[in-house]
Amino acid sequence: MVAVNTRRVRHCGWCGSGLPDAAASGRPRRYCGQACRQRAYERRGVVQRGGLPEDAVVLSASEVSDLQDRLFALRCAAEDVVTAVRDGATRDELAALAAEIEFAAKAAERLR
Repeated sequence: MVAVNTRRVRHCGWCGSGLPDAAASGRPRRYCGQACRQRAYERRGVVQRGGLPEDAVVLSASEVSDLQDRLFALRCAAEDVVTAVRDGATRDELAALAAEIEFAAKAAERLR
């Protein structure tokens, strides 16, 4: 039986970098530092003044384009696995392709 790590990795609410494990008491951290907390505060003010819902995510055109590129890379990595399975790839080849999917997925989950 293989143990599965069910610990949920938490990310900064602004930059998306990983947050350290939460302390045993107190509120869990939402931001990796004061600079990210300040940027999020400023963005919330802009969103509220603009009449957007508070949970709206505002991305620039370049951020959207970058996200689309990362999602395309993720899809291509998944297609590579499908093709490799169809072609009878070895376990080591599939492991390498799975590592590429993991890398692409981690890049895609980062919004900024």
